[in-house]
Formats: sequence, C-alpha cells, structure tokens
Amino acid sequence: MQIDLSGRTALVTGSTQGIGFAIAAGLARAGARVAVNGRGRESVDAGLAELRQQTGRDAFLAAAGDLSTDDGTRRVIAAAPDLDILINNLGIFGATPPLDITDEEWRRYFEVNVLTAVKMIRAHLPRMKDRSWGRIVNLASDSAVVIPVEMIHYGMSKTALLSVTRGFAKEAAGSGVTVNSLIAGPTHTGGVEDFVRELVGPDLPWEEAQRQFMLRHRPQSLLQRLIEPEEIANMAVYLSSPLASATTGGAVRVDGGYVDSILP
Repeated sequence: MQIDLSGRTALVTGSTQGIGFAIAAGLARAGARVAVNGRGRESVDAGLAELRQQTGRDAFLAAAGDLSTDDGTRRVIAAAPDLDILINNLGIFGATPPLDITDEEWRRYFEVNVLTAVKMIRAHLPRMKDRSWGRIVNLASDSAVVIPVEMIHYGMSKTALLSVTRGFAKEAAGSGVTVNSLIAGPTHTGGVEDFVRELVGPDLPWEEAQRQFMLRHRPQSLLQRLIEPEEIANMAVYLSSPLASATTGGAVRVDGGYVDSILP
C-alpha cells in the first residue's frame, strides 16, 4: 500500500509530543507539509527540531497558539490557513472521583476536547468543500464508549466528539471531504505513564506497572498492553490519504479490541 501525500498541507493540533507528534511524523514521511501546534512557541520549536531529526524532512510549519482561547485559535488558523488535512488531536485527560468533578472541570473538558475541534472544522471545512477534497480526523477514545468511572468527564467529551464527527460528515456529504473519528485505546505516552503511576503506584517497574494497569483498569482490552503512538498514527495517516476516500462519518477503532465495545 503506497500512501503519497505530496502537495498536501496538514495541521495536527497538540502535536509537540505523544500521539499528535507521531501523527505529524507519519504525515511528513508520507510527503505532506505539516503544521505543528502547541500552546507556546518554545514547545513548538522543540517539537519541530525533533520531527526534522526523526523524519529527515524539513516540510514543517510552526502553528503556536492555545486553541482553547479565541486569540490562540486565530493565530493557529493564520499560521496554516489553507489545509487539505486537519487532525484534531488536542485533548486533556485525568482521573477524578465522579462526585468530585467540579462544574468548572466539566466545562473545561468540553471546551478543550470538543469545542476546539468544532472551531477548527468550521474554519477549514468550507475551503475543503470548495476544492472537493479534504480529510478531517478527530481523535476520540475508547473512553467514549467504555466510560471509565475515574474519567467520566473525559469520556463525556469523547462521546460528544463522536457526535461532532458524524454531524460534520453529513455536512460534507458528496463533497469529496471525509470526516472520521479515530477511537484510540490506552496509548503509551509520557502523560499516560504518569497517569498509570497515579493509579497503580510509583514503585513498580514500568512493565509490571503497565500490566497491573491493564488488568485492573482496562481489563476489556484484547491487546492487553498499551498501544504505541505510532500504531495510532498509522491509521490516522491512512484516513488522511486518498486511499480512504470511501470512509466517512466513521468511528475507526485502534483500541486494542475492547470486548464490551458497542461498536462493531
């Protein structure tokens, strides 16, 4: 399978590390010019340097800005105004007992994990439709359908993102633009390592800590390990390519095969 994104411009939100970084690297290796986003210019510059070193490519743009603010959103759009591919990866997560989640936290999770994607889609979908080609991928989560009790606010935001995806796919119907969500399972990133340590304790060797986390907190996984960011990125790159032209409005799973998922 040959994926060629030469001549295409992509933006990956929240791409200075973790899954977003891996997706940015994958798109660049496939030939795309990639705009890298983080809240501050320092983190973006560091991400760009690492991406250039890892990929051997220089086709990157800096798109610094906090997408949870109106000013940051305007700056990101101005840095990469004309996109062929939009990857809404930005998201926050954390563990909080259900009855301790404050109104402010409920709002923050919705604004960061859902509304940032909505704003970016509204900004870029019209131009994609005018050109009769575009790819939008929203990073959802297995938590959208198998809600963790310690992360109800996060699960709520990812369930909402599935609705956003399906609705905008209908808006783009027949235009040549596809809109999909990618249901990612627990993924091995720096933030998730900290999260695992928070839940199972700081003293276990990492391999044992990971095993205990999956057994206690994600026993539905058939993979029975954390997913590597590159495994998520592979599917995101495919969905961004011409090869995925008949896939739209979908919730594509890279979740480790959850056994009680309501999705096929």
